[in-house]
Amino acid sequence: MKKLKLLLILIAIICSVNYCFSQVGINTTTPLSTLDINGNLNVKEIGLTNVNVSGSGSFNGGPSGSATPISDGVYISLTPTSGSDEFILPNAVNVPGRIYILRNISNSVNAKIYTFGGSLFAKDSSTLTTAPLTMPFNAVLKTVIVISDGINWTYIF
Repeated sequence: MKKLKLLLILIAIICSVNYCFSQVGINTTTPLSTLDINGNLNVKEIGLTNVNVSGSGSFNGGPSGSATPISDGVYISLTPTSGSDEFILPNAVNVPGRIYILRNISNSVNAKIYTFGGSLFAKDSSTLTTAPLTMPFNAVLKTVIVISDGINWTYIF
C-alpha cells in the first residue's frame, strides 16, 4: 500500500512538472516558446473618439479631466476632436507587460496621452516625459507603442 501511494505521488509530481513547463504551439508540433505561433497573428483593433457634447455613450477619450482609462484592444486608433481631448493609459502597476499600439488618426488635432499611474519614458531615456505625451496629427509620434514594465510606461515610436 505504501509503495502504491509513493508511486501515485511520484506520478503526480512528474505530471505537475511537465504541466508547469508546458508550451503551446499553434500550427507547430514542436513549440519553442511558451506560445509559439507558426502563422499570422491578428490582434483586436478598436477606435476611440471623444464623447459628444451631451456626454452620452461609452468613451475613452474626452475633454480634460473627463476621460476614462484605455482598457481594451491592442491596436488603438485615437480620434481626438478638440485640442483638449485626453486618452489615458491605466496604472502601469495594474497591467505589467501590457502593450498598446496607439495611432492618432486625426488629420487636424493632436492626441494627448496621460496615465493613471506610472510615468512615461521614451525608449532610450532615463528621464521621464512630462505629461501629456502629445501625439501630433502630422509628425513623428503619430504612432507609438507603449509597454508597461509593471511600474512605468515605456514608449517607442
